[in-house]
Amino acid sequence: MSEERPAPQPPEEPEAPEAPRMGDADAWATATAEDLAAEKARRRGTSPPPPGTAAEELRRLMDSVADKLSGLQSPLLGGVAGPAAQQAVRQMVQQAKAAVEPVVERNPQVFDHLAAAGSELLAAYRSAVQAQERRWTTGPTQPPADEPPGGRRDPGEGTGPGERIDLD
Repeated sequence: MSEERPAPQPPEEPEAPEAPRMGDADAWATATAEDLAAEKARRRGTSPPPPGTAAEELRRLMDSVADKLSGLQSPLLGGVAGPAAQQAVRQMVQQAKAAVEPVVERNPQVFDHLAAAGSELLAAYRSAVQAQERRWTTGPTQPPADEPPGGRRDPGEGTGPGERIDLD
């Protein structure tokens, strides 16, 4: 078995490479940029407005609660006291707004600070709950110190986690 190698062919003259067409590259870049701009505009139109500061969010919350309270009609009061009750609710809402608005206007950064403190408290609470859940879900690694020698515990009846305690 002999392997024959093909005879080397004389090198061909390299063809002159085509110059890249600048018009095509520019057209592609332009079309891509237009598509990207259209997509961004579409997303901007469908996305909700970004959240504002804590003070703005508090104002929005107060306005929506006030609208809901003003629109409620009590079935207990019926048609007789309905308008009077609605007027009383509107008056309370206006008093609450009048008390809160000056505070929000003077100290909007306080609400940002309170929101950050609330987030930190929530994170600490989650951490504590997760640690407690881990203790509850993982069994004891060592037998408890108050267990009688030899492990002679009376589990009682049933399949629950409790044990029977002899009261005699």
